[in-house]
Amino acid sequence: MFTLNCRGKLLVIDRPMVMGIINITPDSFYAGSRLQVMDDILKQAEKMIKEGASFLDIGAQSSRPGSELLSADEELTRIGDAIAEIHRRFPETVISVDTFHSKVAAETVAAGASLINDISAGFMDTRMLSLVASLQVPYICMHMKGTPQNMHQDIFYENIVTDVVDFFIERIASCKKAGIHDIIIDPGFGFGKTIAHNFTLLKNLSAFSIFENPLLLGISRKSTIYKTLGTTADQALNGTTVLNTIGIMNGANILRVHDVKEAVEAVTLVSRLNIEN
Repeated sequence: MFTLNCRGKLLVIDRPMVMGIINITPDSFYAGSRLQVMDDILKQAEKMIKEGASFLDIGAQSSRPGSELLSADEELTRIGDAIAEIHRRFPETVISVDTFHSKVAAETVAAGASLINDISAGFMDTRMLSLVASLQVPYICMHMKGTPQNMHQDIFYENIVTDVVDFFIERIASCKKAGIHDIIIDPGFGFGKTIAHNFTLLKNLSAFSIFENPLLLGISRKSTIYKTLGTTADQALNGTTVLNTIGIMNGANILRVHDVKEAVEAVTLVSRLNIEN
């Protein structure tokens, strides 16, 4: 069991939780997740909340391989009003902001967000860790080798599991030294990793239990699924549910997904299986 203090709202993670993805972008890898009109954003937020999402993870910058890097100001132009409006409409919902810019983190927390999801683990903006510590919000610390612009080039690990474990040993220590209390770790499926690396990480997900931190699994509709199946991101829902189920059984505490209903059903069924055993 884990607890997260989200700006005074205490979340108890005593079974896997689901985080719904809202991409305010024109270029995220899964076209079905792209939203830019406020009414559409709010409708999707409401749908995900009704389906059982414990968090909404809102991002304005695509992190697909080779994507264009936005400045903090460009990101805020896309995301700022949406954060404030979602918080106003759904004040009890925990809003996570997917950003590696400390300026975006600061301004969106002021607008109502209460969790920061940083794909760079503080490396793309060296002010991020101290800023998150000052805000006293939970921090999702993700492993990525390189940046979204170059992470798909020259991929190599001595051992993918031990290399990522070593990364988190250092990053968790840095987060704690900065003063961050609630740290969620994310192995970063698809971020500077081959399909083989991703399956090895999923198979060995329980290795990350040594940290005694909540573990996030973000594999929804990614190329590991649709390339393995010879299909597309649009057709990868069933494959996503299969891998999410394996992830839960191997120790995932949070599922970050495009499709909340199906993820919640996977959590419910695996939880029942555990009760019966």
